[in-house]
Amino acid sequence: MGIMEDSWLVGRKEGIQCGQNLVLCFVSLDCGGTGNFTDELGLEWTPDDRLIDGKITNISVANETRKQYQTVRYFPADDRKYCYTLEVISRTRYLVRATFLYGNFDNNNVYPKFDISLGATHWATIVISDANTIELQELIFLALDPTISVCLSNATTGQPFISTLELRQFNGSIYLTQYESQFYLSISARINFGADSEAPVRYPDDPFDRIWVSDSLRKANYLVDVAAGTEKVSTNMPIDVSSGERPPQKVMQTAVVGRNGSLTYRLNLDGFPGFGWAFTYFAEIEDVGNKSRKFRLVLPGMPDLSKPIVNIEENAQGKYRLYEPGYYNISLPFVLNFRFGRTSDSSLGPLLNAMEINKYLKKNDGSVDGSVIASVVSLYSSTDWALEGGDPCLPVPWSWVQCNSDPQPRITKIELSGKNLTGNIPTNLTMLSGLVELWLDGNSLTGPIPDFSGCVDLKIIHLENNQLTGELPSYMAELPNLRELYVQNNKLSGTVPTGLLNNNLVFNYTGNINLHKGGNGGNHNKIIIGSSVGAGVLLIAIIASCLLMHKARKNYSKQGQLGHPMPAERLVSSLGDAAKDAAHCFTFSEIEDATNKFERKVGSGGFGVVYYGKLIDGKEIAVKVLTSNSYQGKREFSNEPPKFLAYVDLVSKLDEETFFLTLFHDACSFFLSNEVYFSMSRGIFFRNLVQFLGFCQEEGKSILVYEFMHNGTLKEHLYGPRTYERSISWIKRLEIAEDAAKGIEYLHTGCVPAVIHRDLKTSNILLDKNMHAKVSDFGLSKLAVDGTSHVSSIVRGTVGYLDPE
Repeated sequence: MGIMEDSWLVGRKEGIQCGQNLVLCFVSLDCGGTGNFTDELGLEWTPDDRLIDGKITNISVANETRKQYQTVRYFPADDRKYCYTLEVISRTRYLVRATFLYGNFDNNNVYPKFDISLGATHWATIVISDANTIELQELIFLALDPTISVCLSNATTGQPFISTLELRQFNGSIYLTQYESQFYLSISARINFGADSEAPVRYPDDPFDRIWVSDSLRKANYLVDVAAGTEKVSTNMPIDVSSGERPPQKVMQTAVVGRNGSLTYRLNLDGFPGFGWAFTYFAEIEDVGNKSRKFRLVLPGMPDLSKPIVNIEENAQGKYRLYEPGYYNISLPFVLNFRFGRTSDSSLGPLLNAMEINKYLKKNDGSVDGSVIASVVSLYSSTDWALEGGDPCLPVPWSWVQCNSDPQPRITKIELSGKNLTGNIPTNLTMLSGLVELWLDGNSLTGPIPDFSGCVDLKIIHLENNQLTGELPSYMAELPNLRELYVQNNKLSGTVPTGLLNNNLVFNYTGNINLHKGGNGGNHNKIIIGSSVGAGVLLIAIIASCLLMHKARKNYSKQGQLGHPMPAERLVSSLGDAAKDAAHCFTFSEIEDATNKFERKVGSGGFGVVYYGKLIDGKEIAVKVLTSNSYQGKREFSNEPPKFLAYVDLVSKLDEETFFLTLFHDACSFFLSNEVYFSMSRGIFFRNLVQFLGFCQEEGKSILVYEFMHNGTLKEHLYGPRTYERSISWIKRLEIAEDAAKGIEYLHTGCVPAVIHRDLKTSNILLDKNMHAKVSDFGLSKLAVDGTSHVSSIVRGTVGYLDPE
């Protein structure tokens, strides 16, 4: 077994099955399984219990009795990728197969959508459209390294999951192409024509365990438009399949023939249009006597491909022998119409046994730093953070790594703070020439600081709170972009290089009792002394800073003043009438009076029930009452009332640094301005957002109050009962679309930080009495933070509705 003797994952020997007559080895992983077993085909399955990530659960699907489809392993819907590492033999071709049977494992009935990759190469997007149907992906590749990684990542909806993962070894020159070092082959179609049942042909009939799908399956989006006169034929005679791609004999013993002189099909090709590898498999299995069988392949729009004549018996040099014509590089559409037509001098119509079409998938070579960081990871192979697998940058980076956006990305940040690292700082880190930030603080690293002089882009270095020894290297003073250097609380000795004291550098070297400042340092550096400030202390400092700023602003405009200290539940303004625009804390009795004790119900949604109301001043309102079991409602209420603590709760979900920066920026505005009291409620002053008027939390009720929109939702006018009352002209539709777009644009560009709606749909676009559109329902919204490349793309609310971000 050679290299394969170890495992699919380091240290594991089970799960590898080798053929008796061929030097072939299979890996069959039952994802989420708990024990070894042999299935009805004779394949040996092994659980993936060495994988430390993810959770497992049982599923039950009607008519599915195979043990490997009774469990799944699923992963969080986060920004990480989760990888299986499989050992392979270099310079050998393999088929890797992954299957996915949802079975509503999460009890959410939300069909997942996520990505699968082979190493750094995006393989496919898995789109589940039926909880009881297996989704299958196959890829043929030439192994160039001793291991491969199959990774799941980037959940758009639901959670990534997997049912089985299989590795099948080929031998000889099967699937040899001149492009295999740059491209993989993604299987689009592998069809067994003339099959006597709907069951696929695979192992042990196919020693490589390829899955040959029966042409009897007339399922949608697969094989249709069968020509009249098409008949099935078969034989029990042995077929010589020892050449080419070696299709299984059982597949070649069946075929279809065109008795009327033509075989016509239409086939939808997954992954196309694009360039592909397409081959047909022929064997003469009928007793033709003195008759001839000659025909041509006819592809509409490709006349040059219709010239060669197929004479099966002549080309195969005998009856019951394989003939395999095809194209190693052909451009194919998504919908492939093809026909085999009898030539004028032929007695018999065309015959077709099997067909295989694969798409070329461009291989991504991955990060330039892949091999370097792999050597670092190998030093800590027993730790969780070192087992993420796959490429460090692609398709998504490891959780402790950041990369740039180059086609072949470089690692720009290493963040291994507090990971219990021991020994010397790995010298291979110095080979990461694109490194900008290095965070190794809070570990037990020893020895000297290695030479990072080749990392000229370094801006931030955190080595504090370790046990490093030796002198502070002089090259650090020559790093052209260095802005922050933290080496406090180590065992460094000697003299601080003068250059570090003369640069405009944030520099902390306290806590090194044998490290001293030498000579007269310049006055331009910033020397930090002491440890980090706790969150509570910082929050107090922010509030104090705001109050000091308030006192210092002698010319502060009246519009920004607070006339009185802010009560716990109500925002007070000294602006008189302008205060009417501020959110109001209604009493429950006020709500009851306005709604005539909740007399008129006008709608309902994820929050609860909506009632019509009218305030004393005649203003019409919509009152949303939270139902006790509404998760969305609780989330919406915590997002919308103008309370500073609610704002802190929302913003604190951002990363720590951004949280404090955002808090400092917006807390002052909160305390000093009666209008900018809460990020989510800033939108009430924009005319294309539904105005939020106030809230109530009494009598065990959580209530939100909005302006009343007389013409209801856009959905009602497009699909509901209002379609019969009043049709919407195309001009008015355009105006509504423009109004909604302006509302979303304001959320994205007019709010700081930007607000991502995450549940944009026709039922959340409301129309006023003049049919002007306003965007509503921010209960599932999220803040976008300056400097981040994306926000969570996980759908909240209604599946299929999501802001462009």
